[in-house]
Amino acid sequence: MVKICCIGAGYVGGPTMAVIALKCPEIEVAVVDISTPRISAWNSDHLPIYEPGLDDVVKQCRGKNLFFSTDVEKHVAEADIVFVSVNTPTKTQGLGAGKAADLTYWESAARMIADVSKSDKIVVEKSTVPVKTAEAIERILTHNRKGINFTILSNPEFLAEGTAIADLFKPDRVLIGGRETPEGQKAIHALRDVYAHWVPVDRILCTNLWSAELSKLAANAFLAQRISSVNAMSALCEATGADVSQVSHSIGTDSRIGPKFLNASVGFGGSCFQKDILNLVYICECNGLPEVANYWKQVIKVNDYQKNRFVNRVVSSMFNTVSGKKIAILGFAFKKDTGDTRETPAIDVCKGLLGDKAKLSIYDPQVSEDQILRDLAMKKFDWDHPAHLQPLSPTSNKQQISVVWDAYEAIKDAHGICIMTEWDEFKNLDYQKVYDNMQKPAFVFDGRNVVDVKKLREIGFIVYSIGKPLDAWLKDMPAVA
Repeated sequence: MVKICCIGAGYVGGPTMAVIALKCPEIEVAVVDISTPRISAWNSDHLPIYEPGLDDVVKQCRGKNLFFSTDVEKHVAEADIVFVSVNTPTKTQGLGAGKAADLTYWESAARMIADVSKSDKIVVEKSTVPVKTAEAIERILTHNRKGINFTILSNPEFLAEGTAIADLFKPDRVLIGGRETPEGQKAIHALRDVYAHWVPVDRILCTNLWSAELSKLAANAFLAQRISSVNAMSALCEATGADVSQVSHSIGTDSRIGPKFLNASVGFGGSCFQKDILNLVYICECNGLPEVANYWKQVIKVNDYQKNRFVNRVVSSMFNTVSGKKIAILGFAFKKDTGDTRETPAIDVCKGLLGDKAKLSIYDPQVSEDQILRDLAMKKFDWDHPAHLQPLSPTSNKQQISVVWDAYEAIKDAHGICIMTEWDEFKNLDYQKVYDNMQKPAFVFDGRNVVDVKKLREIGFIVYSIGKPLDAWLKDMPAVA
């Protein structure tokens, strides 16, 4: 029996290994992590991450050919193929701080693999890593191999949170990069055979190592670029009276462009987009390409601009102050159908409003109070380190924040509502009931373009919806402070 071990039981490792176990019943799959609470959650009825369809997949395989364990060294030693899916946070100090990836956890994993291995292994990069990481890992393994052969492959993930299981079942492509040597090609074929259990072979793309690593960064950069492009257009739409939904629909019908990732919003979030673009910027700078680096920097600048613009709209609309006013924050996750809050625009929006002394009442169906308070206390890039290295829940701004488990409770007596995540339930709220329970004038700031603007204005709301023609109330208000 082929044995696979994945180091790292997070958003990538857990779902990916669960699907491999489901589709390859003859392969034994172990997911290992040093975090006992995380592994305990994977072995319970309450998985540590929310992803539609994941529960069913795990329950079908767990205890049969899918195992979750903290005995990292045992399972690594027994495995034929070792996936490494550990954190690669952005460096916060030293060379490349604020842009380069911190490979501390990756290097530690590589040294451990070399130390405990007693048989030849294929080691697969599953984390998002900078180009040439494989070469560095290869050197660590080669210099510590004790007569054992290690072959490095790059197999970047292209999952979208909220649809990860569907993406794994029917991927656009599976990318496998390896050395152009007999050993490298043999390893590529071995991993390709695993995916070929359910993925058509023509969708399994085999490249060299560097192309696979760079393709992951490039894909995320291109997607983020589309979002920043339409968000830049949303500001122009507001200034001119155009409707960004109509503009993006028109653009999307061009077959050369297509409709995906053209929805204007308060900004992109998630674990990859910003981190990968910063990584790309750093690689460009290191290779003497400042013009290319500056091009990609602008994608992040527009994203930051969009979040700042949203906060400024809220404050300027409400008589230029939100001090002491209750603002309901509907949604905290970076997108619907996930509980992930990494780089969610809600963090920057909430911090901006807290800076103007607003009182926030926050509701998200999948994000806990502890997670929200931790997120609002963290410095940039803290979130990507293991939980025990993150700051504890703060006490300094708790008097300004309440986290509730009902949208109507969050809204009660609020002066304004900020919709930060496109959860379906926010489209279907009884907005007449909402209006009746708010302070007047009642404001709705729709950061995801989910509400029926015309209907809400008829009820009596003053509505700001990104990239849509402005309410008469807002037309003379500055978009940027």
